[in-house]
This record gives sequence, C-alpha cells and structure tokens, in this order.
Amino acid sequence: MIPRRHLIAGAAGLAAAPLAAPALRAQGSWPSAPVRLVVPFAAGGPTDVPARLVADELSKMLPQRVIVENRTGAGVVVGSDVVAKAQKDGQTLLYTTIAHAALRAIFPRLPFDPLADFTPVALTGVIPMLMMVNKDIPANTLPELIELIKKNPGKYDYASTGNGAALHLASELFLRQAGGLRVNHVPYRGSAAAMPDLLNGTVAMMLDVANSALPFVTRGEVKGLAISGAHRIPQVPNIPTFQEAGVPGYEAYTWHMVFAPAGTPEPVVNTINEAFNKVMAMESVKQRLSDLTMETRSDTTPATAKKWLDDEIAKWEPIIRAAGIKAD
Repeated sequence: MIPRRHLIAGAAGLAAAPLAAPALRAQGSWPSAPVRLVVPFAAGGPTDVPARLVADELSKMLPQRVIVENRTGAGVVVGSDVVAKAQKDGQTLLYTTIAHAALRAIFPRLPFDPLADFTPVALTGVIPMLMMVNKDIPANTLPELIELIKKNPGKYDYASTGNGAALHLASELFLRQAGGLRVNHVPYRGSAAAMPDLLNGTVAMMLDVANSALPFVTRGEVKGLAISGAHRIPQVPNIPTFQEAGVPGYEAYTWHMVFAPAGTPEPVVNTINEAFNKVMAMESVKQRLSDLTMETRSDTTPATAKKWLDDEIAKWEPIIRAAGIKAD
C-alpha cells in the first residue's frame, strides 16, 4: 500500500495546481448529472488515490462533478458488478486495475462477464513493481537470486499482497520465465502486512508496487534487485529492469483503466475517453502520479484500451491456470 504521507502530499500538490480550462463543457449531453466513478478498492489505497486525483480534475473541467465511490467486496467483484448493471449512459464508470483481466480465470462463477458486460474507455496509467529481498539473503543481483533459488528449490518463500493479486501473478510469471523456479507463496492482506515478515526474514522476497517498495529500498532495509517495467525508474536509476538483469521478455505492471457498461453509446464513450485523456495529459497530474511511480497514458482510445485488456487477459490467464490460483 502507498504510505499515507505520500498520498496526502500527492493530493495536496494536485489541489494546488492551476485550474484546467473547461474545454469539454459544451460537448454533447454527457455528463447530464454527477458522474459516479466506482473504485472497487478501499479508500486511501494505491488505486483510490489516483482515481481521486483524476476525479478532482475532471470535476473542474466538466459541467458536473465526478464523485468517487468505493465499493469493495469479493476482491473487485462487488464494485465491478455495480457498473456492469448500471444504466448505459456513461453516468456510472468503473476505475479498476489488472484485477479485471484476472477475474474470469480466478472466479469460477461471476455475476457478470468481464468482457461482454464492459466497454474499455481509457487506459490511464501503468505502475511497475520492484523485486525486493531480505537484506540477509546471499544475493545482491537478480542473477544471484535466481542461482540461489535453483540450488535450493522449495527452500525460500515469497510474499504477495493476496491470492490472485497483481503481485502474486507477477511473481509467478517471474518464477516461470526464470526457468521454473520453486519458491513457496505466502499471501498477505496487503503489502503493509507482508513487509514486517520480509524485514525479519520470515519470507525471503517480495514484488511490490514500486512506490510502496521505494522507502524500504532507499533506506537500505531491504535489497532492491529489479524493476518489472520496460525501463528503469528515476527514483532508483541504479536498479535494472528484469530484462536487463537476465530475464528476457519479462514485463509486468499493475495498471489502471476506466470502463463503462457495455452498450453505452459510442459517442458518449468517445467523449469520456477524451475527457480522461485531457486530464492525464495535464503536467500537474503527470507529475503527481509520477511521484507515485505511475507512468500516465493520455493517448489511448477505446480500441487501444480494449487491445491492452485483451493482451493482458491472454498473458495472465495461462499463468493463473498453471499456478492453480483460485479466489480465497
């Protein structure tokens, strides 16, 4: 989870930014009332905070407010179901993550179809993860960690933020792409719960979203070995990507995407897409979200958002099935 002090600072910094020009006030009938932006995660968490930053800027730009509504339960199922069954007018939207791409494989029964019941509107950003190991583990680089695990199959444990969560999936992808490594999975209820056991050596390693991991790495409390994105991040430029460190083709993110209920008229979907793209292109938004290690996207279309989702489903569903991951 992103430390609360960073969340407060991020929100305050964005609130002080100049107001955006009301460029979309005259575009069509959307929105005709306040917009519900449903976030199927808890308030104050790493998904909720960017959603609220974006919602605040949309509210300045549009003739109606955009109100974040946290609807948690059964992972992301409860909140997603609210949007799947909402009116098809763009007044209720879903702001969710990679969890959407995993739903079909993890849950044997769902009250909705993650593909047929939603229209992707815009991919707003991607967030890389950072591989950490306990400081006493005799490995200072990713190749050394891989070699250590190969010599000791099944000896070490890795933490995740929950069964089937993005960090669990990314860890399983790493183990497979690094040659079928055997490391035991220990799920926790979020990274805040897992971190004490990483620090005391109960678990040997953990992938976490970069923003959550950075304070522990920069203070030297754990060793940071690799970044899961396509390139290094400025906060720790000395830490290589997985690909640079010898795992060809490895790339994993948690990502944020906006969905509308399927059947929402195409002109409305396009207008919503334009609104989100305008906000994501704002320098103040890009800076605040960059501080949270999110790489913002401001050029996606509904078609490219759908392509991203389709590719993610094709990538993760085989991993989920091969690892036997099911909902708790």
